[in-house]
Amino acid sequence: MSKALSVLFLAAGLSMAAHAAPSSKVAWTVETMALIKSGDGDRGATLTERCASCHGEDGVSRSENWPSLAGQLAPYIYKQLKDYKDGQRRHGVMRALSRGLSDQDMADIAAYYAALPVPEPSEPKGGGEAAERLAKRGDGVRLIPACQSCHGRDGRGNATGGVGIAVMPSLVAQYPTYIAETLRDYKNGKRANDVYSRMRSIAAELSDDEIQALADHYGTLTTE
Repeated sequence: MSKALSVLFLAAGLSMAAHAAPSSKVAWTVETMALIKSGDGDRGATLTERCASCHGEDGVSRSENWPSLAGQLAPYIYKQLKDYKDGQRRHGVMRALSRGLSDQDMADIAAYYAALPVPEPSEPKGGGEAAERLAKRGDGVRLIPACQSCHGRDGRGNATGGVGIAVMPSLVAQYPTYIAETLRDYKNGKRANDVYSRMRSIAAELSDDEIQALADHYGTLTTE
């Protein structure tokens, strides 16, 4: 084999390896779930002092561009912190803040936020028939599953799928602006830490109007 051909094969192999890299290094093993369940919310509260400037002292974000964390599922928060630290989810500030956290620190922070009451939703806008249809039935033609099949009928997500099953976040009362931004990031590939590329595949099929409609729909749901 010529040197040029060898280089070509090596480059192709590296490219394939890059694309084959996991979207997240978090494995939902028995040990991982046990660690998250061991989270100490009181200790977590002391670790979130730097978080309050963006996410609020009560876990309710100070800006619609940042997510509220109050009442979010602990496994989901843990995963995002790990993904930031590992570089699987790109964000300069969050990467810097997460670098000094141990796995136990992340579990404690997750426990703290998960125990806080879910905030009241933003001003009701609804989402219209398009959002209702996508949330409840999806779109078989475009292979879009119903949002509630992962995020639940009440929008509270799923943290009980069992070992090896990805955790789906709660969307209740999240800022519509943040939900829409997240969907757009999945659509354009800016965010890529979704397991099996689920959200990237779904968001790629959504129009801008559908993204906004779904954001308004879930941003105005309540826990009642």
